[in-house]
Amino acid sequence: MRCISNEEWPQYFGSPMQRLSQSDEPPFDFWSYVEEIPQGDFKGYDCSEGCVDYAYRHPAGQWEHVLVNSNDPDVFMVIVLDRVANSVVGHHLLSLPVLYGLRDDSRNGPNK
Repeated sequence: MRCISNEEWPQYFGSPMQRLSQSDEPPFDFWSYVEEIPQGDFKGYDCSEGCVDYAYRHPAGQWEHVLVNSNDPDVFMVIVLDRVANSVVGHHLLSLPVLYGLRDDSRNGPNK
């Protein structure tokens, strides 16, 4: 299980990221990876429903980001898929309020 750090995270983006439709299937099954993510990597957020409303593809087509919903509508566990190697690159807890400076993550989770 590879947790992608905040410093590494930007390397998996390109402009513009292409939003995929709900009917687009991921290139391979990644759910067994999600089940193995250490609980601490979720920082208190609950992604156990396994719902995905958003997925994006890098403009070069190599990476796909699958955003697994959490109990906070602005926080996602992102699974980065390597479409060329058919493997999971890693995961990253994406908090949009923290990313855009609207919330401090020093609480280390939603209820702290």
